Amino acid sequence: MMRVGFGFDVHRLVEGRRLLLGGVEIPYVKGLLGHSDADVVLHALANALLGAVGAGDLGHHFPSTDPRWKGASSRHLVEAVMRIVARARCGVENADVTVLAEEPHLEPFKGGMRAVIAELLRVPVAHVNVKASTYEGVGAIGRGEALAAYAVVALRQGRRPRATRHARRATR
Repeated sequence: MMRVGFGFDVHRLVEGRRLLLGGVEIPYVKGLLGHSDADVVLHALANALLGAVGAGDLGHHFPSTDPRWKGASSRHLVEAVMRIVARARCGVENADVTVLAEEPHLEPFKGGMRAVIAELLRVPVAHVNVKASTYEGVGAIGRGEALAAYAVVALRQGRRPRATRHARRATR
């Protein structure tokens, strides 16, 4: 059985923070404000994964009121969410992400984001797509005050995650 999840996240841009998108550090004069590293790409992805298995949202599992997640790497959040996905006996088929940003220009970084996401989801890079779009000067994103991301994932239920299958073969 196929399961689909949709995720969204938005964070304000501020000076004095580094900008991480899809697990890749992007050189820019501003970064995203948040309790963790505020990586909107990985947050949207984690929300999509949680949605696909009916396990709530990122705020439920990693509340901003919990000091354990202060400054946390969003990679660790996605890894924890992937354990939830595995417990639901699901494996990722593919992921599609759209980043909404007026600046910086993201084309040079999309390949790196795809590689990080593929590693986290335990899928080939060809099963991950990352796109970028602007808001054409409209709203907070268009004014360069914030960045956002949308993510869609498809999971196959009843299939062991790839890492588990490979580990199982190695022990035979």
